[in-house]
Amino acid sequence: MAQGSLRVTSDGVSAAAPPAGLYIHIPFCVSLCPYCDFVVYAGAAARGPRSRIAAFMDALMVELDLRADALDTAFGEPGTAARPALETVYLGGGTPSLLPTDAIDRLLARVRERFGIEAAAEVSLETNPGPDERGDPTALARVGITRLSIGAQSMDPGELRRLGRRHRAEDVAAAVSGAREAGIGSISVDLLYDVPDGSLATWMASLDAVLALGPDHLSLYALTLDDPVAEGLTGSTGDHLPTTTGARRWRDRAIPDQDEDRAAGQYHYAVVTLEGAGFRGYEISNWARPGHESRHNLGYWQRRHCEAIGPGAHAFDGATRRWNAARLDGYLAALTPSAGAPPTLPPGGTEPLDQATAAAEAVILGLRLDTGVPLSAAREPPLAEAFGWSLAAELLDVTPDDRVVLTTRGRLLSNELFARLV
Repeated sequence: MAQGSLRVTSDGVSAAAPPAGLYIHIPFCVSLCPYCDFVVYAGAAARGPRSRIAAFMDALMVELDLRADALDTAFGEPGTAARPALETVYLGGGTPSLLPTDAIDRLLARVRERFGIEAAAEVSLETNPGPDERGDPTALARVGITRLSIGAQSMDPGELRRLGRRHRAEDVAAAVSGAREAGIGSISVDLLYDVPDGSLATWMASLDAVLALGPDHLSLYALTLDDPVAEGLTGSTGDHLPTTTGARRWRDRAIPDQDEDRAAGQYHYAVVTLEGAGFRGYEISNWARPGHESRHNLGYWQRRHCEAIGPGAHAFDGATRRWNAARLDGYLAALTPSAGAPPTLPPGGTEPLDQATAAAEAVILGLRLDTGVPLSAAREPPLAEAFGWSLAAELLDVTPDDRVVLTTRGRLLSNELFARLV
């Protein structure tokens, strides 16, 4: 596996290293979809006289400076050999395209000043396709956005309504063509499969319709309907917000209408269709034309250091995982306190990684990629114990160049394998 910016100590535990990427979470949407578990504040918080975006941007800039100050102390000034400029910046959400373009411009300017951004860096922004949500692609290209990730989720009108989406299929086409005309260099589209009451036919039609638009990258996710409250993720330092009562009722009704066999058929169709269209399935849920793989997300799977700011954002420095709490009030109170008090870093949590945890994580994340892990990993914990079972179950294969990779069946059942590795 590529080590990227990681440094490894003599005992095999990764040491802290400067970041190769920066994730910025923008937690605002016009409306909240009932299946969504991302940290999102919708409605009046996102638009109108009670919008909290301006206050949030003030706090975000403070956190950016505090995180940069810590990196200055640990590794020196950005742009030096000890602290190279960022290779990737990713504005996720939420719907970052709701921000005024001048706000994105100011934000990226501060990132360049405090972190440095490579001239050839990938700078991604997530957007919804609706005409009042997708922003101005020409202006986005002008301020430095090089990659757009468009949250289509489906091209079927009935599925879009069922999922609570505000846009129509024609809006997706307009978003892709507008981005292309604006000179955005890489365009990705997200789709969901295993939609409640969906069918193989509607999935095939959605995928075919998106392919006809000529995107460079596709992210295809099985719809998962978890309960972050039950999982203990929503406390004062948790990285999730509680699910609303309405969303919980929607999920309770939706779960019985999902089907594993239908989902498997939908995934198989995607594998065959996208391979035939010249896309490489470089990760379990991601396909790209050559040269359009998400460099930022590859950094996560390769365990490279990524700094992160914003509510609910997760960072990794090679030795410790860190997250900000999801609650916006706590975030604002820490970073922009009243009565002239000095700002502090927002509440959240950390998880130092020991050698065993780091080794399991490296194998799991490596197997998510089509490049897999070296065959030698099959002789070491944690894969050794599950290797024979996985081969017999046709979840793993060994390539001619001695790499262990997931089969298509293995990708579908990867959670069962990964549970055996931790």
